[in-house]
Amino acid sequence: MKRVFAVIISVIMLLAPLSGCRKAPSPGGLGNGMEPSGREELSYAHEFSVDHYDGGLKLITINEGGRFLVVPEGAEVPKNLAGDIAVLKQPVKNIYLAATAVMCLFDGLERLDAIRLSGTKADGWYVESARLAMENGDILYAGKYSQPDYELILRENCALAIESGMIGHASDVKAQLEKLGVPVLVDRSSYETHPLGRTEWIKLYGVILGCEEKAEALFNEQVRLMNSVSGADTGKTVAFFRISGTGYAVARKSGDYVSRMIELAGGRYAFTDLGDDSAMATVNVEMETFFKTARSADIVIYNSTIGGEISSLDEFLALNPLMGELNAVRNGAVWCTRESMYQQTLNIGLMISEIHTILTCGPDDEPQLKYFFRLK
Repeated sequence: MKRVFAVIISVIMLLAPLSGCRKAPSPGGLGNGMEPSGREELSYAHEFSVDHYDGGLKLITINEGGRFLVVPEGAEVPKNLAGDIAVLKQPVKNIYLAATAVMCLFDGLERLDAIRLSGTKADGWYVESARLAMENGDILYAGKYSQPDYELILRENCALAIESGMIGHASDVKAQLEKLGVPVLVDRSSYETHPLGRTEWIKLYGVILGCEEKAEALFNEQVRLMNSVSGADTGKTVAFFRISGTGYAVARKSGDYVSRMIELAGGRYAFTDLGDDSAMATVNVEMETFFKTARSADIVIYNSTIGGEISSLDEFLALNPLMGELNAVRNGAVWCTRESMYQQTLNIGLMISEIHTILTCGPDDEPQLKYFFRLK
C-alpha cells in the first residue's frame, strides 16, 4: 500500500506546475467582478482580514500568506476566481495542524473533530483534549511541519494544512502540499503586535469552521479579562527570563508580546531596551549585564517553557549562585510559568489578569493561578 501511495505522489509531482506557487494576490475582490458586501470588524489583529460576499461566501486574506474563499455547505463555488484564491468548502475537515498555538483555539470552539492530523506527538501537547484525542486515535501524528507524512495526508483526504511561520524554513514542504492539492494556511498570529491580536485569530478559525458567534464570545471574554486590570499601573518591575544550558539569561525582547502583557497588567518590563535585528523573540544576555537589571526588579517570573518547570526556590537558586542577590528572592516574589503557557493563545486575557494578581498580591498570599505559580 505504501508503494502505491508513493507512486501516486510521484505522478502528481510530475504533472504539477514546476513553480508550485499560486499567482500573486489580486488587488481586491474575487477576480470575477464580485465585490464584498462588508468586512469583519477586528479589534487588535492586523495580520488577516475577512470580507463577506453574497451567498455566505467569506474571503480570508492573510498578510503575505494568501487568500482563502470559504464556501458554505451546498453552495456553488463562484466561477472565474482569481488564481491565487484557495477554495475551502464547508465542512472543512481532516485538517493537518502543524501550528501548535492554534490547537487551543479549535479546542475552545469545541471543534477538535475537524482536525485529523497533527504535526506534534501526543506527549508534546499541553492541550489536554488534543493529547487525549491522539491517544484515542482520533487525531493521528503526520510528521512535524518540516517532514510531513505525505502518504498519510493524502490517505486521510486532508482538506487544509495549517502551518506556523516556521514553514518559511521549509518552503519546499509548502509547495509540495499545494501540488498535492492541499491548501496551506500560514498562521501569522505570532506577528501580531498586541497580545490580544493573537487571540483574535479565533475569529478566522470560526469563519472556517462555521462557528463565528462562539468565536466572538470567546474573544470578548478575553477582552473583558484584560480590561478588568489594564490601566492600573502598579509601579512594579518584572524580570521575565530563563537560564540557558550555556549559562546565558534568555529574556524576551522589549516590546515583545510578553512584555506587553506585563505592561497591560500594570507592571513594567525590567529590560526596557533589549533587542536586536534578528527575527527571534528572545535575546541572550550575559549574566553580568543581566544581574545589573534584574537585581532591582520587584518580581521575577521564570520562563519554564523550554527547560521545564522548576518546582522550588532552591532549584531556582541553583541556576546561578548570584540569584540569591535578587530583590525578588529576598521578598518572596519569584514565580514560574507553567509549561502550557505558550500553547494557550486563547487565554491571553486571563494570563494578563493573572500577571496583575502576581503584581498586587502579598508575600503570604496563595492565589490559585492557571499559568503561574510561586516558588517556595
